[in-house]
Amino acid sequence: MELGNAFTEINDPEEQGERFAQQAADTSGQQGDPDYVEALSYGMPPTGGLGLGIDRLAMVLTGRENIRDVILFPQLRERP
Repeated sequence: MELGNAFTEINDPEEQGERFAQQAADTSGQQGDPDYVEALSYGMPPTGGLGLGIDRLAMVLTGRENIRDVILFPQLRERP
């Protein structure tokens, strides 16, 4: 059962700058955020997070194994 997604942020300014440059080269898009990379160079502690949706939490609290059992939208539920 998947409850949510976890992530960590890149806090190395050199690596983040390289990734911005690679992204800009690959997509011919935006050059990234140089102010953000500069702020990283001053120091940023390791950070991370967890995304847990209300529907997933409802699954755990009600003991359901299928997310369709807790979704409130009738068009997404199976017809009897």
